[in-house]
Amino acid sequence: MTPLLVALLVIVLDQASKEWVRSVFSLHDTWPVIPGFFSLTYIRNTGAAWGMFSGQNYALALLALVMLAVLVIFRRQILPPGRLHRVALGLLCGGIVGNLFDRLRLDYVTDFLDFFYRGWHFPAFNIADAAICIGVGIYLLGALLAKPPPAA
Repeated sequence: MTPLLVALLVIVLDQASKEWVRSVFSLHDTWPVIPGFFSLTYIRNTGAAWGMFSGQNYALALLALVMLAVLVIFRRQILPPGRLHRVALGLLCGGIVGNLFDRLRLDYVTDFLDFFYRGWHFPAFNIADAAICIGVGIYLLGALLAKPPPAA
């Protein structure tokens, strides 16, 4: 039940925040939140992370569907048991579905979280992207810190 609840929470927060941005901002509008570090900036992304594969919306939507199916069908083989890994699964699935909704409904993904510092600029992203990255991070840390199974 944990993955489903986490996924639903991510989807609701992601879609609500994106809807708010689209209703309040014009495309490319920026509102500084922490001047010199963080702004809300409305961007439309037709690609993947950092705008890679721009214009490949349907291929990326198909890839998202395949990854979602793989995660759900093979979750027991991919993720070790434990509450933290169930949360990671929920974050991954919720993030994938959040961006997939945008791709299928709007033909782009709404990004708006915009970080920068002293000439360094991280591409804008959204709550679904953050959930996917945190889910992957939890999985990788769990895999790296896991104790090897005892020798038979």
